[in-house]
Amino acid sequence: MLEDEALGALAALAHPTRLATFRLLVRHEPDGLATGALVAATGLSQSTFSTHLAVLQRAGLVRSEKRGRHFIQRARIDALGVLMLFLARDCCEGRADLCEPLLAELARC
Repeated sequence: MLEDEALGALAALAHPTRLATFRLLVRHEPDGLATGALVAATGLSQSTFSTHLAVLQRAGLVRSEKRGRHFIQRARIDALGVLMLFLARDCCEGRADLCEPLLAELARC
């Protein structure tokens, strides 16, 4: 992942609505959620929510699939993994022992 891509993803997640939406979609993988259900969960208007959703899509964090008459939104777990690796790769200056508590916590999830 390039630094610009990481900055785009982090900027997209730096808004309460977008962060909550992404976290909700992660919890609903692999099935995703219909756009209408996401709009209802946020309490925003369709047009306002669409703006937030577009930011997440441009950042590569969410993808949309058409199923019948509905658009299903899905978190891109692969993009989340790449972002997490980007953030952690250079931390600890290669000392894996410093990252072990984080890995153990992730394993418990």
